[in-house]
Amino acid sequence: MADSDLQNHTKRTVSPGAEEILGLYFPVLDHGFVALVDYMGSDEDIERAARVSYGFGTRKRSQTRGLLRHLHRHGHTTPSEMVELKFHCCMPIFVARQWIRHRTANVNELSGRYSLVPMLFYTPPDEQLQAQSTQNRQGRAGQPLPAGLRGEAKQRWQDSRANASATYDWLTSHDVARELARIDLPLSTYTQWYWKIDLHNLLHFLTLRVDAHAQWEIQQYGRVMAGMLKRAAPLSYEAWIDYDLCGARFSRMELDALRALLRASEDSVEGQGSRLDRGALGSLGLSSREVDEFLSALAGSEVPDFELDLASARSAAHFAKRFAAAVPRGEQEPGEG
Repeated sequence: MADSDLQNHTKRTVSPGAEEILGLYFPVLDHGFVALVDYMGSDEDIERAARVSYGFGTRKRSQTRGLLRHLHRHGHTTPSEMVELKFHCCMPIFVARQWIRHRTANVNELSGRYSLVPMLFYTPPDEQLQAQSTQNRQGRAGQPLPAGLRGEAKQRWQDSRANASATYDWLTSHDVARELARIDLPLSTYTQWYWKIDLHNLLHFLTLRVDAHAQWEIQQYGRVMAGMLKRAAPLSYEAWIDYDLCGARFSRMELDALRALLRASEDSVEGQGSRLDRGALGSLGLSSREVDEFLSALAGSEVPDFELDLASARSAAHFAKRFAAAVPRGEQEPGEG
């Protein structure tokens, strides 16, 4: 449907890119998914909110882009709060517990008190089954474990999950309250929720969760959602990439270091020769870790491309069928809790 046809069908602002993926379910991990199920507003609505103006089609796209980049660059966030996106997401419970730390969204999660929980569990791919990092207390070492150790870990997971599933099935089939039957299910069990958030807070979520320091599993959800944002609000996505994800903030000491580096460069051109080494950076008040992060920021990073693979998208019915098959005693009505 052409853009003009879309707009003629509604008085709301329409994002053609969002309309194209609306209701499509994109697989994440082994049993999870993310779907954009609704949205309100677009890049143009951010401009209208900033200018408190009305009417459609009164501005050129280049003018909208310039204003959005100015707002983002100077931290004017309120206009972007006028745009909202609503997602249907399915993830392992341990991912959900990281995700829920972002308390700026509206959430309604599957209730294990009312509904029977599907017996689907997350298992990391071989390349992600790694040892504890010696440098990062909350991360992985970066290299897969030996094949034998990976196999033993998977078998132990499988055994404990089979026991948890059998216990859950026995308890529910003997009419033990569901809110009690669920209490020993592992964190690898999948849950799902509807998650609605404004654009400003979504960008904050994505900045943290697509970062290389985030847990790999939640990064996969962040990448898919970033691809959805790229279609729904492309100008806001572009500004986020340029100023947040691939940009950098500098402290007072780091700015002093940059000024010294520039002076050193000028001296070198004049033939005097000068160099700002790690010791000199430390003398400006930067700790060893701050020096590492400063040099890393100066080195730059590759610009990511979060383009969605539309061929991977599935229907809601595809996942509903899979989850129904994993629910003890058949599918139940969804509930709150």
